[in-house]
Amino acid sequence: MGFDQFNFDPDICSGICDLGYTAPTPIQEKTIPVILKGGDVLGLAQTGTGKTAAFALPILERLAGSAAKAPRALIMAPTRELAEQIHDNITRLAAHTALESAAVYGGVGKFNQVTAFKRGVDIIVACPGRLLDLMNDGAVSLRDIEVLVLDEADQMLDMGFLPDIRRIISQLPETRQTLVFSATMPDQIRELTRRILNRPRSIRINNDRPAPAIAHSLFFLQKQERTALLRQLLGTRDIGTAIVFTRTKHKAKSLAAQLSRAGYRAAGLQGNMSQQQRKKAMAGFREGVFTVLVATDIAARGIDVSGISHVVNYDLPDT
Repeated sequence: MGFDQFNFDPDICSGICDLGYTAPTPIQEKTIPVILKGGDVLGLAQTGTGKTAAFALPILERLAGSAAKAPRALIMAPTRELAEQIHDNITRLAAHTALESAAVYGGVGKFNQVTAFKRGVDIIVACPGRLLDLMNDGAVSLRDIEVLVLDEADQMLDMGFLPDIRRIISQLPETRQTLVFSATMPDQIRELTRRILNRPRSIRINNDRPAPAIAHSLFFLQKQERTALLRQLLGTRDIGTAIVFTRTKHKAKSLAAQLSRAGYRAAGLQGNMSQQQRKKAMAGFREGVFTVLVATDIAARGIDVSGISHVVNYDLPDT
């Protein structure tokens, strides 16, 4: 079945068509009806399963027709790339409506973000740290928030955002709809959801299994041998575009530089880069200017690029 089953507003349906969506993914099919009815949701699914549209479309449906221009939905994400990606998807889905979204994250000046709030926005997509800064500055009020979304909640907790999240939630209306999406379910997430969700519907979509189309390989070798093996692998014909994940920012920077010197079209993506540099690296990777992206592993859930042939964990990942 297609998206017609949800009876979305015609303007939202136009946005769905613009993005080329034809049939809902499993997470969308199971969560959208619950969210449309106003229920709280705990969604457990791997990155790349269509979670953004699963919560964005019902939010747009809820807010459609309102001209309040006060923030009524808040979506929190762990990384700048993911916040920007969610904001971009919402903007495109809402293109035929009057609804406005704003992306809020650090690494850039506050001026444009404050200006957006003065102009009026309906949906905030934010990293917790910068949102708290703007709240402390008096630039934004959350008193009219009707829907709260925590996306990639486990990673936000891994990155130490729990105190910030608690402070932000304390400023929200007690009566609201809350949606939590996560790839894993550690104890901290269980405790958080127990506190903030009201009789939630739990929806699991193969969250403990890898995507069926992915083949895995494991190489045992000495630490000092990794770069040579990586260069050897990247030199084979089967690798078209690759993401290489490292544990540290320094390693992402130095490895990208090493690969570039060796003749590979490689770019780095790490936290010490300016937002403009990060955007340039991501855009270049999406457009084929770079065929290798070396990124810190905290960026893993914020990278949505189609056609990647290989993902390399240069360091053994925690999960």
